[in-house]
Amino acid sequence: MKLLPLFLRRPIEAVYERRLAATLAGLPRPQNVGIMLDGNRRWARQAGHADVREGYRAGGAKVTEFLGWCTAAGIEHVTLFMLSDDNLGRPAEQLGPLIEIIEETVRDIAAEGRDWEIQVIGSLDTLPGASAQVLKEVAAATAGRHGLKVDVAVGYGGRREIVDAVKSAFEKHMAAGGDPAELVERFEIEDISRHLYSPTASQTDFIIRTSGEQRLSGFLLWQSAYAEMHWVDCYWPAFRHVDFLRALRSYANRERRYGK
Repeated sequence: MKLLPLFLRRPIEAVYERRLAATLAGLPRPQNVGIMLDGNRRWARQAGHADVREGYRAGGAKVTEFLGWCTAAGIEHVTLFMLSDDNLGRPAEQLGPLIEIIEETVRDIAAEGRDWEIQVIGSLDTLPGASAQVLKEVAAATAGRHGLKVDVAVGYGGRREIVDAVKSAFEKHMAAGGDPAELVERFEIEDISRHLYSPTASQTDFIIRTSGEQRLSGFLLWQSAYAEMHWVDCYWPAFRHVDFLRALRSYANRERRYGK
């Protein structure tokens, strides 16, 4: 079937989007969402860009739009997977521009006039140059805001987070004069959950991944134990509001069993 011209397609899509949004009224929706912003480089190549950084720029711009959708939907907490610890092994000529775009994106979502409280999580000390300090300072300026809580995962790995949480639990216990052997004896799941990079994200409800890939790639490994998953075929820069609404519809139609 021949595709409709753009001037006809957009009004039809707008009507469909409004109807879809209306069907979600009163239905369950996630409060704590993790999203994997995947497919930026593939989008750039598909769009004909010789420089794949254009994909990251388009993806960075999409973040602000996405957080606006989450705010409107009443979601309380979002974790954005922007750079894994595995990505830190990329050549400097690839990694440097990518981190610059991440810095620009974090500045944008943390700008004055926005009500989002930003936290940057991950192995920040492994980032090159002054990037870690820049990201920490920009995020710190948003402390105390009362809107959407946003964790930006940079240099993040789920396995590393769990290791760091265990270390943190023991360090805190010993700093208070406790015996490590005593903590081993009573160590529980909550001892890890309390010491994650972002403890409030331990109750993640829903994880979305764009680009059609169907794996977690180390994202929120501890937090995803009972999270619902949703895979989207489009690349992140092409992710639309209607795709977001469809994801919420998918979540609403599921019965969360928590392993029971």
